[in-house]
Amino acid sequence: MRVLLVEDDAELAEGICAFLQGQGDIIEVENDGMAADRRLQQENFDFALVDVGLPGLGGYEVVRRIRNRKQALPVIIITARDALDDRIYGLDLGADDYLAKPFQLAELTARMRAVLRRGGHTETQRIAFGPLTLDTEGRLAELEGQPLALTAREWELLEALATADGRTVPKEKLQAEGSGNAVEVYISRLRPRLEPAGLLIRTVRGFGYRLELANPPRPNAG
Repeated sequence: MRVLLVEDDAELAEGICAFLQGQGDIIEVENDGMAADRRLQQENFDFALVDVGLPGLGGYEVVRRIRNRKQALPVIIITARDALDDRIYGLDLGADDYLAKPFQLAELTARMRAVLRRGGHTETQRIAFGPLTLDTEGRLAELEGQPLALTAREWELLEALATADGRTVPKEKLQAEGSGNAVEVYISRLRPRLEPAGLLIRTVRGFGYRLELANPPRPNAG
């Protein structure tokens, strides 16, 4: 899994990263709530572990924003706040579980597995990439919160590019997934509609295309 760990305790974050990476997961760390929220809007993760006491934006608010965006992302709150009212508040905001510090790393991973077994979040039906949101179940697209009308072929291409999460998609794959019409024609139609919102479809010569933000946020050194 690709996991976003939002934790400002460097020592704890290092320990969690080492443990989860040892199990084959890909772990990325943010130590600032605002930076984490930006990444959760622009990238696809399979799981989020969120501390409450964060600089920039508190962990409760990070969780609230995830759920307000209708992101079907499994979330566990990890925090030193273990009062009953705190646990109830975090769960009511939409967290799937709440784990009080200090905890054993084996328990953390057991709880992650339990959340995934319960289902409901294992198949994300919304893809967010910067100002673009795709509802893959309803095949609806929004750009900067406004409906974006797409033909069936335009949808197929945009979904493939957004799902790749900034990675280059081979032209052959885009061609194979479609109706056989030239990819270039549809890319040329999409570009002028996306660019005013700061989304670029970049041509990687000899290989394919990738979706990029015109002004991506600077990475946080967490």
